[in-house]
Amino acid sequence: MKLTSIFPFLVWFKLVTKESIKADLLAGLTGAVIVLPQGVAFATIAGLPPEYGLYTAMVTPIIAALFGSSFHLVSGPTTAISIVVFAAISHHAEPGTPEFLSMALTLTFLAGVYQLAFGLARLGALVNFVSHTVVIGFTAGAAILIVTSQIKHVTGIFVPKGESFLHTWGDLYQGMGEFNIYLLVIALVTLFTAIITKKLVPKAPNLLIGMVAGSLIAIFLKDYTTDIKLLGEIPAQLPPLSMPDFSFATIKMLAPEAFAVALLGLIEAVSISRAVATKSDQRIDSNQEFVGQGLSNLVGSFFSSYAGSGSFTRSGVNYEAGAKTPLSAIFAAIFLVIIVLLVAPLTAYLPIAAMGGIILLVAYGLIDFHHIKQTLAFSKSESAILLTTFFATLFLELEFAIYMGVLLSLILFLARTSTPNIPVLSIDNDPNSASRRFIDIEEKPVEECPQLKVIRIDMSIYFGSVSHIQNTISNVVEDEKIVHILIEASGINFIDLAGAEVLVSENKRLLKQKGGLYFVGLKPSVYEFTAKSGFIKQIGNDHFFDSKSRAIRSIYKRLNKESCLDCHAKIFSECK
Repeated sequence: MKLTSIFPFLVWFKLVTKESIKADLLAGLTGAVIVLPQGVAFATIAGLPPEYGLYTAMVTPIIAALFGSSFHLVSGPTTAISIVVFAAISHHAEPGTPEFLSMALTLTFLAGVYQLAFGLARLGALVNFVSHTVVIGFTAGAAILIVTSQIKHVTGIFVPKGESFLHTWGDLYQGMGEFNIYLLVIALVTLFTAIITKKLVPKAPNLLIGMVAGSLIAIFLKDYTTDIKLLGEIPAQLPPLSMPDFSFATIKMLAPEAFAVALLGLIEAVSISRAVATKSDQRIDSNQEFVGQGLSNLVGSFFSSYAGSGSFTRSGVNYEAGAKTPLSAIFAAIFLVIIVLLVAPLTAYLPIAAMGGIILLVAYGLIDFHHIKQTLAFSKSESAILLTTFFATLFLELEFAIYMGVLLSLILFLARTSTPNIPVLSIDNDPNSASRRFIDIEEKPVEECPQLKVIRIDMSIYFGSVSHIQNTISNVVEDEKIVHILIEASGINFIDLAGAEVLVSENKRLLKQKGGLYFVGLKPSVYEFTAKSGFIKQIGNDHFFDSKSRAIRSIYKRLNKESCLDCHAKIFSECK
């Protein structure tokens, strides 16, 4: 095993220069300023004290940068995972209590174990089978849940803890008499200040500036209402050591929720790293990314960090700020430590209503309107995934919503691969053509041989697709009375044992009718497998050809010559 596979950071350490360090320092400082308000907001969404979001932003980016594969991915607390953490643990413990914190650490540890196991087992390719629409639908639903959870903070209306989506809105409607206009003003000033700042000065820390504006307006309004609650002072310290609860009962209780957190985190991280890699021309190793995310959560659980993943906002800003290596994420974590040690006491003046305004803005940013509109307009299957995941997020358990979206995504993938495209081919008799080649008869209406059917299978022959392939062959035999079938096999990537058994069975059926199943153009890797599995021996070596001309020449000798005399097609050179 190569040393770089154990310590992947040895690969990019060689790329570090004075120029790259300067670029990474600047990108890291930008990232630290951005994550400061985000960390506080995300921890609030997760039902944890604000400092836990900052601890997560200090620890997980360093481990993920050292052991991941992306040069620009920045890990840490994210909105989607924060709301799943809250939903998973709030069933078992009261948010903010020591039990809740302990369970959050255990959940993080278990999620890290799952992710690390997936990476070590080289299961990174599994993400390819999960539609990104699952994440889009889930995050859109999560955004509405987040907005719902913050309305009570920006209006002052009391809502009991643990209420469902519909019950929360029912409570808000019934409690309209408690509405506090001053809290709404604080939230709106925070919100619009952040939006305007982003438009006027795109590179400025707009969320931070919005928080400052909200705090100032709260100071001005404190004489008019007594309902303005403050966030409280965040401890100015490094992430303290912590210990997850390793009792069997807790692990058994949280294992299913941890799997959902792990799955969502991996989908997020790999999707974001690939999106950024398309701009930076970098190649992403999904397996290594799994390992990096797993280790970051596993290690983070011992340093007061809750579950994190890749952040699209911070990763995008990191790339745009000119980051060259993963050192930028490490610098961002170090700068955040310095900033927290200096300004943490100032959070004592931050109103919860202002925090609510920031979270509303973050939630709005979660909704990918462009892709949602595009999906609903152009793809019925993807729309089904999107809407199912979205409504499941709103009305069902969050972890179940993730499972449902992933399961539906896999079902649709299997449905597509189980019905491969099988076009019918014939010879192109165009006199202007330099060579006589096979052509799809739907592309160009040409005559077919009445005794030989030529088809092309454009996908793998495996247990999921054998029924469709078998039906196609049966239709040719029963409807067209053709018993010689040639499969142009250059598009077949693999044949599994179930597929091989069906093809052997079909060939036997055709042989009884004095016909046969023939193959031309099998890829070397497929041919090697079929030879080792005995598939070629069972069908007969004389049924496999490496060129179309040899295949036609050999099969022509087996055709009924009396039928050939009355044939007007005569599409093969042998016919003439």
